[in-house]
Amino acid sequence: MIMAKTKVETVQVKDILLAHQALKEVIVKTPLQLDPILSDKYEANVYLKREDLQVVRSFKLRGAYNLMQGLSEADLQRGVVCASAGNHAQGVAYSCKALGVRGKIFMPSTTPRQKVSRVEFFGEPFVEVILTGDTFDDAFKEAKEACDEEGMTFIHPFDDMRTMTGQGTVGLEILEDIEVPVSHIFMSIGGGGLIAGVGSYFKQISPSTKVIGAEPLGAPGMKRSLESGEVVTLPKIDKFVDGAAVKRVGDTSFEVARQVTDDIVVIPEGEVCTTMLSLYNENAIVAEPAGALSISALDHYKDEIKGKNIVCVVSGGNNDIDRMQEIKERSLIYQGLKHYFIVNFPQRAGALREFLIDVLGPTDDITRFEYTKKNNRDQGPVLVGIELKHRADYDSLIGRMDKKGFGYIEINKDEDLFNLLI
Repeated sequence: MIMAKTKVETVQVKDILLAHQALKEVIVKTPLQLDPILSDKYEANVYLKREDLQVVRSFKLRGAYNLMQGLSEADLQRGVVCASAGNHAQGVAYSCKALGVRGKIFMPSTTPRQKVSRVEFFGEPFVEVILTGDTFDDAFKEAKEACDEEGMTFIHPFDDMRTMTGQGTVGLEILEDIEVPVSHIFMSIGGGGLIAGVGSYFKQISPSTKVIGAEPLGAPGMKRSLESGEVVTLPKIDKFVDGAAVKRVGDTSFEVARQVTDDIVVIPEGEVCTTMLSLYNENAIVAEPAGALSISALDHYKDEIKGKNIVCVVSGGNNDIDRMQEIKERSLIYQGLKHYFIVNFPQRAGALREFLIDVLGPTDDITRFEYTKKNNRDQGPVLVGIELKHRADYDSLIGRMDKKGFGYIEINKDEDLFNLLI
């Protein structure tokens, strides 16, 4: 376990029990399901805590409502403010409507439209949605400024003991429903509120359970902070796993999480996409990227969890259908099945035919073919996308291009060029 240098109080069981009572009339007690497909794949009993089936399709309602219902009447009258990449915003919006409280909700302009629409749906007519900046941290800064200017109460998505206590009720429900000892519990980490709350409950009620966090490779804020021994601000992040893409985890959630977390697995975004597609195709589960992190982590623990009872928290299911093509693309690239090149064709007659016949393998498929110089196609390089049937086909494809004298740049290996062109 990653221990604190100094003693910091974790979230207490008695407070989680009180939160559980306060939340009963607002949330759904989500199912804990033994998943036969994942259980067979990992030779373990894999249970899924389906927070994607929560009222707002994520666990965030728990922390938001628990914080808000404990505010004084004067604070509620002044209204509330929050910043969120989407799920916390929905929880706050739902809570505003349930409590009759005015709210301002700041969200990154990059937030999927599906999440913005759901915030408006859950909160109308009590909430105003303000889209600003590119990241959660941008929205957070403006939300805090608005909060100070207007004297409203800030509802933090993770760095508040009351928020963490609400999230801890996920752990309470798991241990209420499961009839066998839990060896490992896996959950996503964004700002750290979920693992701080659930981890605290497990370490007090089921101390032998290993608490494993999962972060996206493009935003490993908690792992970097634990390695440094203090909260660090990441210089840049990949925003794809929007529910877990924060530059800086919470100060309080960090201090709690470091006491209750046994390990953190860092998951490449492409691997998350592969998991999302598998969950949809094989398990009929629609998970958002952050919701799939915990299940992606199982691959990294497949030897250790064999024959054991495992719980994965599917933390959210707010996935925009418009993103599915990007999800498929990222998955194929991660699996080594999709490759992009800028190809310089030799200046000889029949070069294109030669590429199609002599370079492409029998199961290779061209998915994109675009001249980069529209006014001189005879001499201009070509952007080519190739999908392979097997990862192992890549080396032979490269070998044939080299042998036939086709000059090329591999765009997959150049992050800046890839982001610019693909």
